[in-house]
Amino acid sequence: MSSPEFSNSISTRDSIYLVQGQDGEAATYTPTEICALKGSTVEMQCSYTYPYSEKEAVTRVEQALWFTKEEDKEPVDLRSDSEYEGRVEYQGNDQYYSSYKPYSRLRISDLRESDSAVYKFRFITNQPGGEYTGEPGVSLIVTDLKVEVIKLTGGQVELKCRSICRSADCSSYVWYKNGKKIEEGTSSSYRGNFNPDDSYSCALKGCEDFHSPSVYAPKVPSVSVSPSGEIVEGSSVTLTCSSDANPAATYTWYKKNGNPDQEAFRTGPQLDFVSIQSSDSGEFYCTAQNELGEKTSDSTSIDVKYAPKVPSVSVRPSGEIVEGSSVTLTCSSDANPAATYTWYKSSDSGEFYCTVQNELGEKTSDSTSIDVKYDLKVPSVSVSPSGEIVEGSSVTLTCSSDANPAANYTWYKKNGNPDQEPFRTGPQLHFVSIQSSDSGEFYCTAQNELGEKTSDSTSIDVKYAPKVPSVSVSPSGEIVEGSSVTLTCSSDANPAATYTWYKKNGNPDQEPFRTGPQLDFVSIQSSDSGEFYCTAQNELGGNTSDSTFIDSDSDPVYQSVTAAQTEATEEQEDQV
Repeated sequence: MSSPEFSNSISTRDSIYLVQGQDGEAATYTPTEICALKGSTVEMQCSYTYPYSEKEAVTRVEQALWFTKEEDKEPVDLRSDSEYEGRVEYQGNDQYYSSYKPYSRLRISDLRESDSAVYKFRFITNQPGGEYTGEPGVSLIVTDLKVEVIKLTGGQVELKCRSICRSADCSSYVWYKNGKKIEEGTSSSYRGNFNPDDSYSCALKGCEDFHSPSVYAPKVPSVSVSPSGEIVEGSSVTLTCSSDANPAATYTWYKKNGNPDQEAFRTGPQLDFVSIQSSDSGEFYCTAQNELGEKTSDSTSIDVKYAPKVPSVSVRPSGEIVEGSSVTLTCSSDANPAATYTWYKSSDSGEFYCTVQNELGEKTSDSTSIDVKYDLKVPSVSVSPSGEIVEGSSVTLTCSSDANPAANYTWYKKNGNPDQEPFRTGPQLHFVSIQSSDSGEFYCTAQNELGEKTSDSTSIDVKYAPKVPSVSVSPSGEIVEGSSVTLTCSSDANPAATYTWYKKNGNPDQEPFRTGPQLDFVSIQSSDSGEFYCTAQNELGGNTSDSTFIDSDSDPVYQSVTAAQTEATEEQEDQV
């Protein structure tokens, strides 16, 4: 049997709606439109007809149900819909009894606004194709009473009770304060003195069990921080201000700065830091406000943890630092949590630096130079090259003293004069080709603005080969045979020279006559007359004297130096 074709006409509220199908099938919904308050209970009924029998078989209704939605084109029984669990009840009779038609009654309790829908009845018989759905169903609107808060001029407030559901039985309004009735009448408005700690609601007369939600000023707001726990610089942090309020509150954030006339920091329920910085640390609070009042939260401390910043080093006292004074170096860095500090000194200078460290990182300061001014130390003199000093060599004397500021140096050569004149200035005394005349006692002085110190003396002993020796005769004057005569050979030499005497005999391979600086004749004889000369020699070289003529007869002593002898002497010097 094919499904009936139903009419699409719509009745007015509370009228009977008849659906006429083929072969006499019909369904009647009572009522067709319902407007109910949230939390209340409604009932709707569908009366229907079907042929008593068909093809000699008695018709029986095998299934009847109510539905609002379908799945896979099949109606979903409200009794199996989880959204209606425990709130739906069916009543009715699916068989003919005398003059009564079959009917089905749907009862829904504890209505929710989500229950607003079109409800349809469907029954299935034992006849082939016996599936029928009544159209158009019952339209249910579930609404809540609402109190609208209207801000008036002068700070006054008006409350209005609003609902889209009204009936003759519910035509007046009842107002409640903190759950207790305070006013009843036909006016949907209420004006009075509003306390921020009070709540207000309304109901329709005759429907007092279904109050509107209460309106009230915000409760004291709370502040939550996400994520909870330690806050690290650079992380994302959100502060949320929340308050129970109706109408919904608007929020304003403040950051304490010690100013009683605090300026608003930001508005909105959330305070977002995409990359929080150390400068964002502080005390935050918020206010929640609606038309009925305002409340302020407690303060919440935001303590941003961060690695140390690059430390700086300060020196106290500033200015010149004198040896023996008290000096403090301070390493400072902005860090949270507080940093630990370590000092370092460069091994070869007065450079100091520090490191700061906490669990989030480490930083190192620039180096700071400590220049300690101090009195001179006693200077010392060094000679380069060390060891024996030979005439003609290059020799450098260096005067050094530990001093700050740096010392100025002056050299002196002892000469027995107490008012010693400076010999030279500068830290070094340089002899490009030192001479025997440079031998002597040298010392230096070091001087700066804090004082003066004098070194010990350093002896410079210049070694050199003998100079051309000279010969002297004693006694001087006429030499008489038998008298005592002494010839002395002397030469300037360092180390001291050894001497050898020679008496000319015309032999080029002259044999030494005698050694020693003196040639003694205890009783000179005429045979001793002749030309005598001497040589002076040390490890550095030797030299030969001019010839001296000794005439032991009657002629006076004289020296006869010929040009040839002079040339021989020069040749000997060259050989040396």
